[in-house]
Amino acid sequence: MRSDVALLPLDRPLLTALLAVAVADADPPEVMPPVADPTGGDGWTAERRAAFVRFHTWRSLPPDPVESTYAITVAGRVAGAARLCPRPDRNRDREGEGPGTVEAGLWIGRPYRGAGVGGSVLRLLIDRARAAGHDRLYLSTTPENTAMRRLMAGLGLIGTQGEFAL
Repeated sequence: MRSDVALLPLDRPLLTALLAVAVADADPPEVMPPVADPTGGDGWTAERRAAFVRFHTWRSLPPDPVESTYAITVAGRVAGAARLCPRPDRNRDREGEGPGTVEAGLWIGRPYRGAGVGGSVLRLLIDRARAAGHDRLYLSTTPENTAMRRLMAGLGLIGTQGEFAL
């Protein structure tokens, strides 16, 4: 595991830095849900930038957030984002067994891809999920995301989605 990779809880200043990394080093569909732009523009239009900030503000920054979002830092520089989101829908058959399943997600800016950052982030997310009392971690990706599929395979998950006991 890389010792220079850390997760910092997202706050407003980190959100500003995270948007800058997303715009410079990722495509919008890699880092956020699809957003139609009324101008018909591609890439990081003003509307998509505003939607990115609204999305994270709504999900991660209110007093009772939907999910825990972290800025990924490498050697102190923001390099992407990671999240843990409770999945009560995946706990229907295990009621009463604690916090249950949490979904992990991450994206990493292009300059940091393929350098072991993803594996370190995933291990840090697993540690945080365990510390919060979750007993299972759910992961999913697209068939084209070979890097994430390799990380998942390292955990024994084959295909584009799955969960495992913590």
